[in-house]
Amino acid sequence: MEGSPQAHFGRPAEYTGHRFSFSGNAKEYFGIWIVNVLLTIVTLGIYSAWAKVRRNRYFYGNTALADGRFDYHARPKQILIGRILVVGYLIVYNILLNFAPIVGLVLALLFLIAIPWLIARGLRFSARVTSYRNVRFDFVGGYWGAVRAFFLSSIVAGLSLGILAPFASRWTLRYTLGNLRYGGKVFSPDPTIGSLYRVWILPAVLTVVGLVLFGILIAGASAGLETMKEEASTGEVAFILVLYLLFVPILLIYAVTGLLYSAGVRNAGFSATTFDDRHYLYSDMPRWGYAWVVISNLVVTVLTLGLMRPWAAVRLARYHAVYTAIVFDGDVGEIFSDIKDSGSAVGSEFMDIEGIDFGF
Repeated sequence: MEGSPQAHFGRPAEYTGHRFSFSGNAKEYFGIWIVNVLLTIVTLGIYSAWAKVRRNRYFYGNTALADGRFDYHARPKQILIGRILVVGYLIVYNILLNFAPIVGLVLALLFLIAIPWLIARGLRFSARVTSYRNVRFDFVGGYWGAVRAFFLSSIVAGLSLGILAPFASRWTLRYTLGNLRYGGKVFSPDPTIGSLYRVWILPAVLTVVGLVLFGILIAGASAGLETMKEEASTGEVAFILVLYLLFVPILLIYAVTGLLYSAGVRNAGFSATTFDDRHYLYSDMPRWGYAWVVISNLVVTVLTLGLMRPWAAVRLARYHAVYTAIVFDGDVGEIFSDIKDSGSAVGSEFMDIEGIDFGF
C-alpha cells in the first residue's frame, strides 16, 4: 500500500501507512478449536489453559504488520496456576458464606478491593507475553489508574445516564493505551472530548428510541393484562409469547447501540494515539459494519450449535485487522532496528517469578 494516497491516511507525504492483516482461515482454526473443546471437556476444564495458549498463538501468529508478525509467549502452566487460585478462592468463599457468613462477606469485600489490581495485573501479563518482531510489549498501569479507568468511569457514566460516557471512555483509553509500552517506547492516546461525543450521538439517540418503545410495550402489556382479567380470556399464554417477541427489537436496538459506541470509541481513540511521539495509530472501522459482523456471528453460531464459532472468530479477527493501521515516520526497517537495539525485551524474571495469569 506504499505510494497510494490512502497509505498516508491524511499525514504528510514522508509518512507511510501500513494496515494490519490477518491470514488465518476457518478451516485451519476449526481443527485447533475442536481439539481444544474436546480435551477441555475430557479433562474437566484443566486443558483450557493449554487451549488458550494454542488459540492465542494461532491468532497472534497470523496477525501481521509491515512484514512482521506477532507472537504469544505465555505458558499453559502460568494460566493454569492463575485459574486454580481463582477457583480455589471462590470455593473457600462459598463455603465460608454458608458456615461463617461474616467471614464470607469480608472475603467478598477483599475481592472487590482487589479487582483493580487484578485488572492491572491481567493487562500487564497480556502485554508482556506479546511480542512483535521479537520485541516484547509491556504495561505499566497501576492500581489507582485502574480504579479510575474502570470503576470511577462506570459510576460517572451510570449516574449521568450515559451523558458523561465520553469522559469515562477517555479515562479508560488513557489508562489502557497510555500505559502500553513497546521496546520501552510510549503510546500516547489523546482523544478529544468532541471526537468522542460525535460517536456518542447516534447511540444516544437509539437509546432514547429504545426507552420510548420499552415504555409503549409496558403500557400495552398492562392494558392487555387488564383486558384479559375482565374478559377471562383464554389466550393469556399466546399474549405473553407475543409480548416476548415484541421485546426482541428492543434488545436488538440496545445491542446495536453498544456495538456502535464501542466501534466509534475505538476509531476515535486509536486515531488520536501516537507511538514514540512520531508514529500514528489509525482506525476507520465502519460502525454499522462492525455491528453487523458481531450480531450475524452470534446468530450463525447459535443456529449451528456452536460449530461455526471458528468461522465467526476468524471473521471478526480479519475485520479488526483490515481497519487498523499505523502510520510510520521514516523507514520501517530502520525504525524497528533501532527499537530492537535500544529497547529491552521484558525480562525472563517476570515469566518465571510473577508471570501468573488470573484470566481477569
